[in-house]
Amino acid sequence: MKKFTALFKDSMEELKYVNTVTIMAMFAAISVVLGYFTLVLGDYLKIGFSTIANQFVYYLFGPVVGAAFGGALDILKYIIRPTGAYFPGFTFSAMVGGVLYGCFLYKHPIRFVRVLAAELTVSIICNMLLGTLWLSMLYGKAFMALLPMRVFKNLIMWPVNSMLFYTIGKTLEASGVFRLLRNAGRSKAVL
Repeated sequence: MKKFTALFKDSMEELKYVNTVTIMAMFAAISVVLGYFTLVLGDYLKIGFSTIANQFVYYLFGPVVGAAFGGALDILKYIIRPTGAYFPGFTFSAMVGGVLYGCFLYKHPIRFVRVLAAELTVSIICNMLLGTLWLSMLYGKAFMALLPMRVFKNLIMWPVNSMLFYTIGKTLEASGVFRLLRNAGRSKAVL
């Protein structure tokens, strides 16, 4: 339990550094741009890869930063490019996803099994359960009517997203980019 508490404490400390905020902004910009390449298959189903950029923030800075980043980015993406009505449940799901990814990935080396486990957990909790619940509430459709196609989509995307994050992450890790991002400009923000 101490390790778990320390994980959140260390992640909270990351917010004191200027480079954390600038790196978050950089990855937010990448995520917004990748969001323009989302394939929309109706009101209930979208396939996109903007979460890959988000996962690097969760990996680098942990669950607390992940929750703040996920929530802020969800609102920012809606302001920049609204697709449908704004619903705070999706912001909550983005925050929960940031916490879950951060718990799995922060301060751990990138291993394929760990990435698969993180992606599956987020897919089940945030996408299949919470996302389907929000869509059911938003559009007045039965939860069980929406669930099968969302489960199918997430089971297809689970290994694809996992492989993408793992491959890009291992490449960036091997090239020293993550080490550079973590250590560059470790000056505390004046608040």
